[in-house]
Amino acid sequence: APESLMQALEDLDYLAALDDDGNLSEVGIIMSEFPLDPQLAKALIASCEFDCVEEMVSLAAMLTVSPCFVPPSKRPEEAVTLRRRALLHPHGDHFTLINIFNAFQQRECQAAAACMSQGYGADEGWCRKHAVSAEALQLAAVVRAELLEVMQRIELPVSPPAFGTDANVLNIQRALISGYFLKVARDIDGSGNYVMLTHKHVAHLPPSSCYLLRQPPRRLPPWVLYHEFTISQDNCLRIVSEIQPQMLVELAPQYYLSNLPPSESRDLLMELREKVVAAEDMPAEPK
Repeated sequence: APESLMQALEDLDYLAALDDDGNLSEVGIIMSEFPLDPQLAKALIASCEFDCVEEMVSLAAMLTVSPCFVPPSKRPEEAVTLRRRALLHPHGDHFTLINIFNAFQQRECQAAAACMSQGYGADEGWCRKHAVSAEALQLAAVVRAELLEVMQRIELPVSPPAFGTDANVLNIQRALISGYFLKVARDIDGSGNYVMLTHKHVAHLPPSSCYLLRQPPRRLPPWVLYHEFTISQDNCLRIVSEIQPQMLVELAPQYYLSNLPPSESRDLLMELREKVVAAEDMPAEPK
């Protein structure tokens, strides 16, 4: 539909993928090298700036393959939930996916070392215990290797892994916001009713979200970045992580924030933006 095409072009413009003539910009050309959707490609490129490439390339691979969680088969669902809970990351679903991929890769290496003669390293038992798909995780490893090959071919810098450090958490959030500032929602009443900034749909966290599985239950994040949303009976966001609105204001294009439909969320962001600009304009204190 023409509306969808115009929206896609507008999104590419916000992502700095187009130049003033509507052709691919330098950033857009680099984005087009990756077999990823534009927002994920932009986030991956931003990870070079924020020194979190190893983590973002794992996340990009996990987001590209089919969902890694599978319904528990014979095992009691409570037991599976307890095991899965051990893999949850406090900073959100994106970080949980990196956790799961890293844990699987570690098990693969251990299994490969123990079972070299069998020629098959995948720890199927571990996957069954945690109700995750070995097939999806193996495919993610293949996709990850392909993405790294692209990065090496076009000579993008690959920073060493640093997953688990506070600085790395912030850097992953920055890279994600650089690509996904178009997909942000705010809990308007503190009870999990998330209104999306761009089109005001109300959505909820999915039952598989780390924020609903963690024990003891804690407050829901006020602002989230999400990977996908589809209008359905329960209107759930898919893959959700908390962000700070301050970071959104600093990294999203000013004209994107200005063009948001009127809402309390937009007003809050514009107030934050004014504070950031005022702080930037303050003269530096003499030493």
